[in-house]
Amino acid sequence: MNLIKRMSIIAFLTAFHQFAKAQINDDNIRLKTLQKSNIGKKYVYGKWNEKGGMETHLTYLGNVKTKKGETYKIMNYTWLWGLSKRATNRILVFNDLNQYIGEYNVTMTSELPQKLKNGILIFENQNNDCDQKVSSKINFKNGIPKEFFRKCKNGYGDTYTFL
Repeated sequence: MNLIKRMSIIAFLTAFHQFAKAQINDDNIRLKTLQKSNIGKKYVYGKWNEKGGMETHLTYLGNVKTKKGETYKIMNYTWLWGLSKRATNRILVFNDLNQYIGEYNVTMTSELPQKLKNGILIFENQNNDCDQKVSSKINFKNGIPKEFFRKCKNGYGDTYTFL
């Protein structure tokens, strides 16, 4: 095997190992954050820098009790990774036993919700491309919405699907 192929394989395996290691630790830090139950407090795990590394930001937004008596816990998730500081953003949903149920994948960090109040997830436009006066409110009292539309400007926005 030539040197370039060997180096490519080593680079891939190293990157895969780092990615896999971060994913394993995610369950532990999510549980740790949920157990603290500090609504609105952002917890940062890991450390990203210009040489690489990974950093996870978790913010527990609170819980909602549905009309059917189910309890869901909602958490913002941002994972910073790679040399260019890429971000993976999600809204995570757990049950009352802190078991992961599913998520909404969100494109930008600025598109994550700011708070959960009386079973309503509240999004405020912080992105300069969106109308700052427009906000979106998603009701979780009837259960987890299969999808929702987050308003931006002039009737445009993004639709997010529960996975």
